[in-house]
Amino acid sequence: MLILKYPFQPISKIAMNRQQLPTELIFQVFTLLISFIIVHATYVTIVRPKAAQFIAFEQQLLAEDPNYVQQRNFYVVIKDYEQEACFILMFWAIAILGLKGTSGYRQKQLLNNDILQLPATLPIGPEDTRSLLDHLGKLTHPTNNYLLPRALRLGIQRFGVTGNIQDSATAVRDLCESEMERQESELSIIRYIAWAIPSVGFIGTVRGIGSALGQANRAVEGDITGVTQSLGVAFNSTFIALIISIVLMFFIHQLQLYQERLVLDSESYCNENLIARLRTKPLP
Repeated sequence: MLILKYPFQPISKIAMNRQQLPTELIFQVFTLLISFIIVHATYVTIVRPKAAQFIAFEQQLLAEDPNYVQQRNFYVVIKDYEQEACFILMFWAIAILGLKGTSGYRQKQLLNNDILQLPATLPIGPEDTRSLLDHLGKLTHPTNNYLLPRALRLGIQRFGVTGNIQDSATAVRDLCESEMERQESELSIIRYIAWAIPSVGFIGTVRGIGSALGQANRAVEGDITGVTQSLGVAFNSTFIALIISIVLMFFIHQLQLYQERLVLDSESYCNENLIARLRTKPLP
């Protein structure tokens, strides 16, 4: 009888996980479009006009004084298309990191609550599993799909079916391990972005060096303006890409550490508030 008590619970979880994928995909596409619009608009209205103004001013000073040493300008460093693409990818990755970080924070806050709402000294027997599952079933979405409620629900279900405390503890531990693997796989898109940003910067390096080589004949004649500008594109794109990649990798590692701690804390919560209170026989 106990085996047939909740036969459709795993199916509902699978259906819920299938519904989450399009939502996350839509979020990623939407944030990519928003990042492109904001960054491109900023480049068109602010960055490139200011960079062109500064370059024209520097050329005027150089024409008046051949010994004038040209200054570096932030807008000139970031004005090229490769740097623009790097910033688009950076803000896209930050948006995805923010989504996952917000979800992790909400799950972390759940650890401070007494979800089971049982007296501290009350043991839990097989006859209590039905009422506990009904209580957990009252949790609203998306709280009911967080790791902690799912782990508690699975541990209670396994204990109600088998009546074995070790089976319940094993089920909770396996779920937490699979959750850690799932979170690791979901970070792959952000790691791909962190890898793509230096690659985009290297494309700018190749483009700048190629353009500089194409103007080698003018450099032989004494005009090195085009060569220096092309080399500036090459070095600036790599410089910006590497800085963005370093900053982004820091936040990725911080998020991964936060998620791992969340899984471990959730498993500890289940062990202290559920597994340790399970009893197959009444206490004497």
